[in-house]
Amino acid sequence: MKYNLAVTIDKASGFCFGVVYAIEMAEDILDDEDYLYCLGDIVHNDEEVKRLTDKGLRIIDHEQLQLLHNEKVLIRAHGEAPSTYQLAMENNLTLIDASCPVVLKLQNRIKNSHDDKEHILIFGKHGHAEVIGLQGQTDGEALVFQDLSELDNAELPAKFTLYSQTTKSTDKFYHIKDQLLSRGYEVKANDTICRQVSNRYTDLEQFVVNFNKVIFVSGKKSSNGKVLYDVCKKYNDNSYFISTVEELELDWFDANDKVGICGATSTPMWLMEKVKAKLESF
Repeated sequence: MKYNLAVTIDKASGFCFGVVYAIEMAEDILDDEDYLYCLGDIVHNDEEVKRLTDKGLRIIDHEQLQLLHNEKVLIRAHGEAPSTYQLAMENNLTLIDASCPVVLKLQNRIKNSHDDKEHILIFGKHGHAEVIGLQGQTDGEALVFQDLSELDNAELPAKFTLYSQTTKSTDKFYHIKDQLLSRGYEVKANDTICRQVSNRYTDLEQFVVNFNKVIFVSGKKSSNGKVLYDVCKKYNDNSYFISTVEELELDWFDANDKVGICGATSTPMWLMEKVKAKLESF
């Protein structure tokens, strides 16, 4: 049986400019050199990471960085803590800095707040590369939380400054701000969420309602992938999360379905094209 699926890719999905910038920098160097070290996965998408490691990208962690000398190392879009730059100077490492401009601006704001002796709270995912870099601006003093319930029993100062990881939900950020105000705290809130990410919520709402089925393509490590998939699921219950083409299942579909494909800011367009081709072969 031929399913005859009508498949459309969301034109607003795919890499954000910060990821595009980092990948282009890596590819430019790998066109001329055999290898390039990258501190952490260049993007939270295993398929794209494999494509680049096949070209010579070498992914290392912070422990391996300490053993490296006289080499080039790419800093990905998520940014890094000041200690990384200090280590690079000590080990004579050349840093290719592809930190996202939005993240760099946020790092500077947090550092200025810390220098002004403000108490800082960061709404972000524990252990996330961007959040580690942000907390590093405060010498590790900022309090990181990913859910409001974590603050229920925390001893917070009466007055503090609230920041957010750039890929968090705007609605959730403002809900947290309102809840903290209602608890009697004096909150100076800085909405530092990337609009290229937050605008996708609205774009996705409008996209997914046009289809019988929705395939959301994202790496499992992607923070905004989880958030954006929740948006898909909220507005179209027949939404499915996949990371690779192999995860597609035929029994999700009915003949002549209209299928929409969308993805995270870390999902490459080539992977969504691959998913489209597979669906059209059913």
